[in-house]
Amino acid sequence: MKELELIRLYCYLCDCNDNVLCIYHQRFSRNSAPTNEKLTDVELLTIYLYCRRFENKHIKAEIYDYANRYLRSWFPDLPAYANFNARLNNLSNSIPYLINLILNDLQNTENQYIDASISLIDSMPIMLCSGKRKGKVAPELSEKSFCSTKGIYYFGVKLHAVAFYRKGKLPFPEYLGITSAAENDLEAIRPVLTQLNNRWVFADKAYANKELHADLFKNSKTSIYTPVKLIKGESQTTRQFKKAADDLFSTAVSTVRQPMESWFNWLIDKTDVQRASKVRNTKGLILHIFGAIAAALCFWLF
Repeated sequence: MKELELIRLYCYLCDCNDNVLCIYHQRFSRNSAPTNEKLTDVELLTIYLYCRRFENKHIKAEIYDYANRYLRSWFPDLPAYANFNARLNNLSNSIPYLINLILNDLQNTENQYIDASISLIDSMPIMLCSGKRKGKVAPELSEKSFCSTKGIYYFGVKLHAVAFYRKGKLPFPEYLGITSAAENDLEAIRPVLTQLNNRWVFADKAYANKELHADLFKNSKTSIYTPVKLIKGESQTTRQFKKAADDLFSTAVSTVRQPMESWFNWLIDKTDVQRASKVRNTKGLILHIFGAIAAALCFWLF
């Protein structure tokens, strides 16, 4: 077991909790809290993130089993699994704020590598079940949609990301959010785009919209570059005439935005975030997604 990493993670989470995090998961009534409070919220988060970051355990049952077997000497008041599961779900709303704290700490050390003038945008499906089944988990968030990359229908949500470009490194996340899988990528990210100023934004064809591009450039001097999208009704002769230039431009844009796809692949490799078939409720889904991001960012932090 990696004792020093466990201690460092616990101390870091204690600092985060004392400064900001406690505000978002504090309880105001004894009746709203589980019966076993001997294990603190910080210790609970430490177990969860440690197992995801250092032991490659990403399902709560696996995390609990590992903690019960190997971490009892560190956490002797570990509750029963039902209590452990319920308390973790109750901490789901505080995880996004923990991610903000981690990103702020990382930005202080990574600022020299960040190009704040270039942003990359992309999205990734989080699959609760295949499209053949009728999804029943988190109905207020998840919907049925089609994943063109995998060529399958699925029931779930999408994780959207806007990140700063870093030459020779994975992009640095600036915005992370989830929407239903059926929501259009451009509409989901539109409120974020309107807040960007003096940026060059590189994205895929889903974000191609001439009116939006013109408005952004006029209002905030932000330019969006996407691969060339075929114009409906355009003659074959005209397409052939522009093909060489369009292919070169599309290749150039795809080359710049490719690190964003690498970031998602890295996130999947480290946390298996895309597979959420074991999730059973909305709080569990939020914990699964943002807990995975927090655990992945710990690879940069520790």
